[in-house]
Amino acid sequence: MSSPLEITSEVLRIAFRDPFRIARDVNDAVATTVLVELRDPESGIVGLGEGFPDTYYGETPATMAAVFPLLLEAVGRPDWTLHGLAEAGARMDDALGNHGAAKCAVDIALHDLAARRAGLPLYEFLGLPALIPPTDFSIGIDEPEVVAERARRAARFPALKIKVGGPSDLATLEAVRGVYGGPIRVDANTAWTLEGALAILPELERLGVELIEQPFPARRYDLLRAFQERSSLPIVADESAVAIADLDALVGVTAGVNVKLAKCGGVGPARRMLRRARELGFRTFIGCMEETSVGIAASAAVASLAEWLDLDGCLLLADDPFEGLELDEECRWRLGPGPGLGVARRAGGTSR
Repeated sequence: MSSPLEITSEVLRIAFRDPFRIARDVNDAVATTVLVELRDPESGIVGLGEGFPDTYYGETPATMAAVFPLLLEAVGRPDWTLHGLAEAGARMDDALGNHGAAKCAVDIALHDLAARRAGLPLYEFLGLPALIPPTDFSIGIDEPEVVAERARRAARFPALKIKVGGPSDLATLEAVRGVYGGPIRVDANTAWTLEGALAILPELERLGVELIEQPFPARRYDLLRAFQERSSLPIVADESAVAIADLDALVGVTAGVNVKLAKCGGVGPARRMLRRARELGFRTFIGCMEETSVGIAASAAVASLAEWLDLDGCLLLADDPFEGLELDEECRWRLGPGPGLGVARRAGGTSR
């Protein structure tokens, strides 16, 4: 039986403000993301959602479009409560494995719709506080002097996340430290070897690096454990921590985990994964893809459960088509009193 909810989707291709390259990706010119609108014919209310397809996890805009009808059929007509949305999420998981970005788009839209029906901002609907930690700002791989100039321009942020995994990692970090005095977070996106990581570790400590994210290939628990045992810096699992089921295997392996809505399947799964991670003793990081304000607002709604925030995806885009999400003077996302996500399509906003 088909779902009574109505879904429409739109693929957005948006240029970056600056080229943004990570160690396992060569497409550094355009971010490709998928927006959905989920309409409840009974109330006439529309919920917004977003999922960022990453080919590393086997998703593309085409795969997302293909599975949306199956996910919507699994959802059916949910009970518009937190428990009801959790049950809808479980039915999506039962119907289809993986496909985190597609589930994320639907799950965010369901939560936005439910919060709008309740007349509550999403964080309040979730039972979470409005005050969240500040976000860092990410800078992609480039020549050291180029990265340093971008770091200088981003000096207002209380921490910078520097993508590494190229031939000039140490020179890049030295150049950044020359213009920026705050904490530096390093993200290798699976590109390092254990030998190389151990060799550079004393320099990372000297340069005041705060944490090291996913230095080795996903699920190489042996390498992650060996490095964490010898590192005074916390190692944070990202590609090794896709969903809540991955957490148990990381206990005693890494100090922290990076939870992303587009990996784990949306607001509800992220809330549960962050809480479980804290129960297991992990330090918690909530990250993002290169999403619009829709995806970042959804992540911000659960960000009070994280110690570290990397929610800057919409800031990396040259033209975010949505408005309503703003940073305060401390680089914290302001979670306002409006219902749902609190964002709307910007008048005259364009995408490409």
